[in-house]
Amino acid sequence: MSILDSLKTPVIVAPMAGGPSTPALVNAAAEAGSLGFLAGGVMPVEQLKQELAEVKGVFGVNLFRPQSDTPKPSDIDELAGLLSSPFRQYGLNEPTVPTPDLTNGWEEKFAAVLGAKPAVFSCTFGIFSSEEFAQIKDAGIEAWVTVTNPEDAVTAQKAGADALVVQGPEAGGHRSTWTIGEEPDERDLATLIQAVKQAGVEIPLIAAGGLSTASDVAAILDKGASAASCGSAFLLSPEAGTSALNREILDAAPALGLESVSSRAFSGRFARGVETQFTRSNEGLPPLYPYLNPMITSLRKAAGSAGNWDYAYCLVGVGLESIAKTSAKQILESLTPSALS
Repeated sequence: MSILDSLKTPVIVAPMAGGPSTPALVNAAAEAGSLGFLAGGVMPVEQLKQELAEVKGVFGVNLFRPQSDTPKPSDIDELAGLLSSPFRQYGLNEPTVPTPDLTNGWEEKFAAVLGAKPAVFSCTFGIFSSEEFAQIKDAGIEAWVTVTNPEDAVTAQKAGADALVVQGPEAGGHRSTWTIGEEPDERDLATLIQAVKQAGVEIPLIAAGGLSTASDVAAILDKGASAASCGSAFLLSPEAGTSALNREILDAAPALGLESVSSRAFSGRFARGVETQFTRSNEGLPPLYPYLNPMITSLRKAAGSAGNWDYAYCLVGVGLESIAKTSAKQILESLTPSALS
């Protein structure tokens, strides 16, 4: 029996790394009979431990799988050159090349999550090892894997995943390809769900990507999903940790005609967010994850403080006009198919 069978709603609150996912949002989901996730992918280990201590009831945790491939040094140098002029424009020192931790503190975070005993432990950007699958299951935790194509779905099922988060191109945030260089599957979410099932996958499928209304959720459940994972719908809720600037951008975007686009120009790997001048001008950027974000952060801050959104980092899925400024509980109720009756 899956944790999904015990939920009061087929809608779960997706992990949103970088701030939006908070213990308050996770706790609100649990109180409403849903499942929310702490997004530990890029946060410091100590912060994750603190947030694990603050969650109550049923919850999940998501981590980013360690990255095995790296950008070309020449591509990183070209990025530094690209950023040089706007850095000077804002009186900043020349961009510097960081030395990122490609593991995101995986081992210590993995141990902390096991000790916290969430209902679900999920991973993005790859798959748990056989030993890790065994440890998770020995702890009585469900192991979920995020996939973007039928091939990865079959691999994850064979490896021992209890459920799969099938992420379509409409999803906000990073697309969970298992390498930084691969071009993501662009079939829409409904088609991907059907393709995964046709590939012989029989474990529960949680559909993720652009599900912003109860009608969207009902339609994807009819396609064979066991549940819907919604993230962008909660970005303007009071429980979310969305920054003040991103709340301003999300609030203004529909009236300004700004759309959600998928681009490597947000972070160096494909991610979907509110289009900016930088994303429009750099559609062809090579795989630069995770170097782009730390290299451009000071420029984003300087420009944002000056009211310039050209370099903003506001990740969100399609359906910007449907994002509500209300409580997580009310949003969950509005997304549940029973709201249609």
